[in-house]
Amino acid sequence: MCGRLTLTSAPDEVKGLFGYADTPNFPPRYNIAPTQPLAIVRQDLGHRRRFGLVRWGLIPAWVKDPASFTLLVNARAETAAEKPSFRGPMRHHRCLIPANGFYEWRRMDGSKQAFFIRPKGGGLLAFAGLFDTWSDPAGGDMDTGLVLTVPANQSVAAVHDRMPAIVPPQDFDAWLDCGTVDTRAATRLLRPAPEDLLELIPVSSRVNTFANDDPGVQEPVEDRGPPPPPVRTRKAPEPDDSQFDLFAPPKDR
Repeated sequence: MCGRLTLTSAPDEVKGLFGYADTPNFPPRYNIAPTQPLAIVRQDLGHRRRFGLVRWGLIPAWVKDPASFTLLVNARAETAAEKPSFRGPMRHHRCLIPANGFYEWRRMDGSKQAFFIRPKGGGLLAFAGLFDTWSDPAGGDMDTGLVLTVPANQSVAAVHDRMPAIVPPQDFDAWLDCGTVDTRAATRLLRPAPEDLLELIPVSSRVNTFANDDPGVQEPVEDRGPPPPPVRTRKAPEPDDSQFDLFAPPKDR
């Protein structure tokens, strides 16, 4: 699962990597949570990349009442093309999600340790995403989106069994091209990240509260580590004092 993101690079740096036609200005975000605005990059009919904002939590276009619909923050890349909620967006509305990293939690001994997971040394990532537009009966439109996930690589698996699907720059065009790249070919682009790409930084529980949207949520803390396995000891047998007692009566045979 991926339930928190961060996008702190300057707008010019983001535009330089993703190559969209727009010139948006946006503040750094250190703790982006579901239902909040999520930056995406999509491709328009003229094959130009465009920047946009969507609400994080996909609402498929066919939903009648969003209030009664489950919040779709993530979707499994392996099965997204088969599920009714994701089949249409996988075919027509694929996008990239700029991010400097994401947060994940390792459960241990009744508590959780948060980790900031980012490229080694910092930098930008592109997560594979889907978006859709929901229209209400009054004619208003709402753009929403989600993050696609894949099985975690070995390093991230120490914290969680899933991770965002990270799209390398050489695959941007193919992933965004919904006109000529079909869903089967697009799905093949999504795989666990290389082992040497990411680093895991333990951070404090401040990140648990989405209102804490400041650089402090990324400050490293000491990793408490997973709990040690319980030590199983075998109870020693009671000593047989009569074994060496010359005056003890013989045992019954």
